[in-house]
Amino acid sequence: MEQESDQRFVLTQVSAEAWAIHDLHYPDGDHRRIVCRIYEDIPADVEVLWLRDLPLAPRYPSVDDVLESVRRFQDASRATRPIPIPHRPPPSLRRRDRG
Repeated sequence: MEQESDQRFVLTQVSAEAWAIHDLHYPDGDHRRIVCRIYEDIPADVEVLWLRDLPLAPRYPSVDDVLESVRRFQDASRATRPIPIPHRPPPSLRRRDRG
C-alpha cells in the first residue's frame, strides 16, 4: 500500500495476511499509534480488531475500505466548529442590607 505524506492515517502490511493502520500523530513506540489490526478472513472479506474505541464495523470488503472508513470518521469528527460556552463570573454571595 502506498503511503501519502500528507495523510494522518496510513495502511501498513505486516504479513501476507495482516495489516495495521497507523496514526502518524503519534511517534513510533507509542501504543496509541496503532489504530487497528486487519486480518484477511476469507478471500473477499477482512476482519478488523480495533485498538481504539471507534464506532466502526468489525468487517469490511477490503483493507482499503477500512482505511477509508477511519479517514472519513476522523474528518467527520472535526467537521463542526466547537460550540462556544459563555463564561460568566459566579453569583455574588454577599447579601444586601434591606434597611
